Amino acid sequence: MPVIIGLLVVILIVLASCVRIVPQAHSYVVERLGGYQATWNVGIHFMVPFVDKVAKRVLLKEQVVDFAPQPVITKDNVTMKIDTVVFFQITDPKLFAYGVERPILAIENLTATTLRNIIGDLELDQTLTSREIINTKMRVSLDVATDPWGIKVNRVELKNIIPPAAIQDAMEKQMKAERERREAILRAEGEKTSQILVAEGKKQSTILEAEAAKAAAILRAEAVKEATIREAEGQAEATLAVQRANADSIRFLNEANPSTAVLQIKSLEAFQKAADGKATKIIIPSEIQGIAGLAKSITEVIGDKEN
Repeated sequence: MPVIIGLLVVILIVLASCVRIVPQAHSYVVERLGGYQATWNVGIHFMVPFVDKVAKRVLLKEQVVDFAPQPVITKDNVTMKIDTVVFFQITDPKLFAYGVERPILAIENLTATTLRNIIGDLELDQTLTSREIINTKMRVSLDVATDPWGIKVNRVELKNIIPPAAIQDAMEKQMKAERERREAILRAEGEKTSQILVAEGKKQSTILEAEAAKAAAILRAEAVKEATIREAEGQAEATLAVQRANADSIRFLNEANPSTAVLQIKSLEAFQKAADGKATKIIIPSEIQGIAGLAKSITEVIGDKEN
């Protein structure tokens, strides 16, 4: 009885070992009697006891490998160290299992040689400024080389580029000099802009002052012109008023129809005003001269009579 129970237990253990469950993102490479039998994907599978075996468990997720810095020499004979990061994914478990021994080591060595070939065609400055180009070239080369191994290289990145200490010191000095040069240029540009703005301000101020002086002169000229016009108009109006008054006086005299005696008396009054001693020259009309002679004769006659 114990033997039967033990035999049943062994049979159950063997049957259980023949059942395999493949998890997500995995594949199993199965061999039968030492030869490739099948590739199991996700799910439950059964194998023949003592005949079949799982030769390799393959992870199908994208994997990342960070390789140590590799010494490389540029075209201008500068030795530097560069470490790379490779992103790859297994696309064919069978090729991955039987394509190459130790595939990760193979990828590392292939990355180092490819990197040396690419950097050897570039100078130091190009190496420091052409990371994207180097990454693309390396990815293409590695993808072609690893395709027979069932590996797909998705991306290659240069993690660090470490030049020699002397080169680093020279680069730092160059960067410092470049920053100082840019600072000097910016300062000069600022001073230039400031001087231009000051000159523009002075120019605008001068223009505005000239325009203000011009406007003031025009206003003064307009004022003088207006005053002259007003004065002339006032004088013209005064003269016109005098002429009108004289005309009205003459018209009134004509309407009054004065006699000859009245006119002679008015002439004498006018002569009296003209002879008040203020005038240096007196022009006497002939009519007034006759009246004056008559007056003198009358005066002489009256004097003789008194004598």
